[in-house]
Amino acid sequence: MTFSPVSPGTSVDEATTRLLALGVGDGLPVVPPTPERWERMLAGIAAPDDVLGLVPPLFGELTARAVAGCCVLAGCRPGVVPLVLTAAVAALEPEFNLLGVQTTTGTPAVGLVVRGDLVADLGLSSSTGMLGPGPHANGVVGRALALTLATIGGVTTGVTSMATTAQPARYGCCLAASGPADEVTVFALAGTAEVVPRDDLTAPDDVLEPLADALASPARAGGGLDRMATCEQTVVLPPETARRLDGLAVASELHARGSARLGAPVSAGPEALRLVVAGGPGVKMLHLPGWAGGSRGVTRPVP
Repeated sequence: MTFSPVSPGTSVDEATTRLLALGVGDGLPVVPPTPERWERMLAGIAAPDDVLGLVPPLFGELTARAVAGCCVLAGCRPGVVPLVLTAAVAALEPEFNLLGVQTTTGTPAVGLVVRGDLVADLGLSSSTGMLGPGPHANGVVGRALALTLATIGGVTTGVTSMATTAQPARYGCCLAASGPADEVTVFALAGTAEVVPRDDLTAPDDVLEPLADALASPARAGGGLDRMATCEQTVVLPPETARRLDGLAVASELHARGSARLGAPVSAGPEALRLVVAGGPGVKMLHLPGWAGGSRGVTRPVP
């Protein structure tokens, strides 16, 4: 599915209504994609019309120009196209299973984790409230990727997207974390759940035990104890909680404890438990359950 720039002076209401009639948009108001905004978003991008892949389910052509248009719709500022384009290309890798993610009756959304200097350069936040409202750019960057995959892929609710209920993260889900290099990871998440450490916080067990309980829960709720055996799961640890686990092989510990509780693997192995250190002051953690339909995350450098 493709769309074209709108004429200068087109209002937000007009642009939103016109594009939704074409199947472009997520139901929220969009920034009118005027030629000037579109070209400004494309500034510095070489070969904007090169086809970099085909996006399921209808296998539309992924180009930088199409991504730039979606970045405009989402409300991004210029400079974000290389990140969103890299994330979209990464989502086309077979192990990510984008066709399944975009068409299932389940709830998976596409999340991304951004690391490196890009976090500050693009105004992203890895601190307080990063996945919610705020002055940071996480919301619009996550939305830009969601719009890119849906628009180019031809995602239409009730036609090609059959999610029984879907979930709010389908509007966008962008985390940021520290890292030595500019890179992005795309991953599938089935929801979010708060995990609270034990009250005393005097030992690593006070953090690991409630997390192990959380990791076992998707399979128990999903109709089969082996449902997560080939999947990934993601845990977000705020910095002060992560410090209590210094020196431990956290992923191995969590995989062993969670699998012992469940009587089956809670993921495809310790390497399939993604640990992200991010968040503001506080000790409450976030569990992002993996999608039981099967998806593995993909990490790529951002040029």
